[in-house]
Amino acid sequence: MRQAVNILFLGGAKRVSMARMFQASGERLGLDVNIFSYELSPEAPIAEVATVIPGRRWSDPELMEDLHNAVGENRIDIMVPFVDPAVEVAARYCASDACCSTPGVDGEMASLLFDKVASDELFRQNGFPLPANALAGGVDGKVIAKPRCGSASKGIMVLGHEDFQRMAGSEAAADYIFQEYVERREEYTVDCYVSRAGRLICAVPRRRMEVAGGEVTVTQTLHDAEMEHWCRRIVENLKLRGPVTIQFLREITIGAEGERFPGRLMLMEINPRLGGGAVCAVHAGADLPGFILGDWLERDLEECADWSVGVKICRYMQEVVFDNGKYRKQ
Repeated sequence: MRQAVNILFLGGAKRVSMARMFQASGERLGLDVNIFSYELSPEAPIAEVATVIPGRRWSDPELMEDLHNAVGENRIDIMVPFVDPAVEVAARYCASDACCSTPGVDGEMASLLFDKVASDELFRQNGFPLPANALAGGVDGKVIAKPRCGSASKGIMVLGHEDFQRMAGSEAAADYIFQEYVERREEYTVDCYVSRAGRLICAVPRRRMEVAGGEVTVTQTLHDAEMEHWCRRIVENLKLRGPVTIQFLREITIGAEGERFPGRLMLMEINPRLGGGAVCAVHAGADLPGFILGDWLERDLEECADWSVGVKICRYMQEVVFDNGKYRKQ
């Protein structure tokens, strides 16, 4: 008889393909993977492959008690967060429940990484390559203002000199980080996995080619020695664990005849969770769900270096139907 493992997604409403990947990885490991997902509404697309558990907002004071009930009733073994606030929730919950684990960082590190001002200071202390901090001076052109604790590109503003000076002198400045705006750039994500033992198992760079609502819709894998070097240094210096999504931008110079020349590489942010486009890394051969399950089984994970370059995913919309609140199988 196969060993069963029950996985609870936190905020995984649209992660249908990733849920299927967990099930396929479990099959290869001799596991029966059952997916549950904790959502505000039962009418979530993940209902196609998972049991949806209607839950509370991440800020609800009764959240932990509600999660405790959900975990106990459904015998949850692993909690996997898919949105920023859920990372700290999962870390803090699993620290108090020995029967449930979550792959990744502790609550303190999660809180620090999702505070852009605090993380910028941490990154600079470690010598990571970053855009210039506009409040420190030395930025002559446009400035990008990002909400200090924002996500999914919400609330970002590009400011001219006068608007920046006005905003920097206001009370609202404490809620933002101000950096140089790099107008000609390419954006990249690196999907990493760090084992429980602290070993970097994979670092798969991919270019963000099209984005909608802060989430990548077209992305393609590539090798980039500089990016991969910095990812190794980042996870080692910060002692990160589990799935880690590291975002970079590279400045681009345009030549006289329109040629594109790569320039400075700069770290944008680190999200200690599976990214929305992480399915691309899995399609390329980096079995991220399998690494999570292997860690849960306490197996030694082998480094994955043979993933494929040039794997592109193009995401599309597909409907999931509910009839009077009940999922209707298609």
